[in-house]
Amino acid sequence: MSEPSLTHLAADGSAHMVDVGEKAETIRTARAEGLVLMKAETLDLIREGSLKKGDVTAIARIAGIMGAKKTHDLIPLCHPLMLEKVSVELEFEPALPGIRVTATCRVSGKTGIEMEALTAVSVACLTIYDMAKAVDRSMTISAIRLLEKAGGRSGAWSAE
Repeated sequence: MSEPSLTHLAADGSAHMVDVGEKAETIRTARAEGLVLMKAETLDLIREGSLKKGDVTAIARIAGIMGAKKTHDLIPLCHPLMLEKVSVELEFEPALPGIRVTATCRVSGKTGIEMEALTAVSVACLTIYDMAKAVDRSMTISAIRLLEKAGGRSGAWSAE
C-alpha cells in the first residue's frame, strides 16, 4: 500500500471531489461516538422525560439518522451514499455525568462511510444540547471520534 495522501487535493493543490468510478464496490461500515457532558440534574431530567421539548433520546436518535442521510449536503466533496443501515444509540452515563452517543452506518459502495457515522453522532449530540439548553447551558460536546471502520481498499481500522 502506498503512502497515505490527502485525496481531496489535486496535483496543483486545488480541492476536488475524488473520482470513485473505478473503485470496487464493497460493504463498508463505520462506528463513531461522542459525549454530551452535563449536570447530573440535567441527566436526570432527560432520563425521566421531564423536559418540556419532549423525549430527548428519541428525537436525538432520529436527528442522528437524518444527519447521516444528509452528510453529502453538509460536508463539501462528500459523495451521496445510499445508506443501508444507520443506528444511533444513546447511553446514560451517570459517572460523567452525561450521555454517550454511538452511531453505526453501513453501505455497499465505492467510498467510505466514516463521515456519515461521525455526522450522525455530531447531529445527535447537538440535538441533545438543543433540547436541554433551557435547563443547562453549561453542557459540553466532546470526544467525537471514529471508533472503527471496515471495507474498502484500506481495510479494517479500529481505535480500540
